[in-house]
Amino acid sequence: MTTYLYDRADLRRRGIKISNSTLLRLEAAGSFPKRVRIGAHSIAWLASEIDAHIAALAEAREAN
Repeated sequence: MTTYLYDRADLRRRGIKISNSTLLRLEAAGSFPKRVRIGAHSIAWLASEIDAHIAALAEAREAN
C-alpha cells in the first residue's frame, strides 16, 4: 500500500521544516522528490520517496 504525504505538516512530522518556496525550488532543481498527482485536484509526495531522500542525506553525511 502506498502512503502519501499531503502537505507540509506531513513533511514536518518527518523532520523536514522548510518553506513552500524552498520546496518548490528544490523540486524544480531535482534536489527533492517531486509531488505526484493522485486525483483531479490532489497532489502529494510518496512517503517512500521522502524516506529514501532522508536516508540518502544521512548516507552522504556519513561519507564526509
